[in-house]
Amino acid sequence: MTRWRSEVLLEVKDLQVFYGRIQAIRGISFSVAEGEIVTLIGANGAGKTTTMKTMSGVRPVAAGSVRFDGKDITKMASHKRVELGIGQAPEGRGIFPGMTVRENLDMGMYLRKDRKSGAAAADLERVLILFPRLRERINQAGGSMSGGEQQMLAIARALMGRPRLLLLDEPSMGLAPMLINQIFRIISEINAQGTTVLLVEQNAAKALKIATRAYVLESGEIVKTGKGSDLLNDSAVRDAYLGGK
Repeated sequence: MTRWRSEVLLEVKDLQVFYGRIQAIRGISFSVAEGEIVTLIGANGAGKTTTMKTMSGVRPVAAGSVRFDGKDITKMASHKRVELGIGQAPEGRGIFPGMTVRENLDMGMYLRKDRKSGAAAADLERVLILFPRLRERINQAGGSMSGGEQQMLAIARALMGRPRLLLLDEPSMGLAPMLINQIFRIISEINAQGTTVLLVEQNAAKALKIATRAYVLESGEIVKTGKGSDLLNDSAVRDAYLGGK
């Protein structure tokens, strides 16, 4: 019988996920230890976003298991996972466009029992320090902001749930290079403050530079794994995902 190590926060075993009759994830296994940044890289259609949706409970598991902090969450509902400490900033940001920045942040605390406490106020101040642009836009409708500002809001809203594990799906998508650099600096800072991160990112070079470890997905299977720095210098990975640079 497998022993689940206490330092492993998220562990996935032999995961299989389907869309109808089409198998999107083909028996993958991976883990995220507490305090790590782990990234999943791969081409479009490799199964990265499907994996993230499965971690948050949006996609059902056909076979295999998902455990969080030693607890089997394979069939657990999404909102229960949030209560356990899993937060997500999804692909496409998914903010509430008609709500203000403050209202979006308040929604991130919806399941917290202490949302009217000093701790919640401290968490709000924390995200406004991380994202000072949001402080400037606090009463502005989320949908009226730039793409970069909306991405900041999506991450900040997830943080307001005080997650132990933060799922980030394509945080740099559609952003200008200067904003991409800023987003990745903030991800590193969030991790340094104690939040474990599972990152899906098309910009493999940026992701591997900040990742503790990485997994390469191809056609729903993990084909390579290693330290982020090692894969950054791996010739096959560089040729396939970094333009040979």
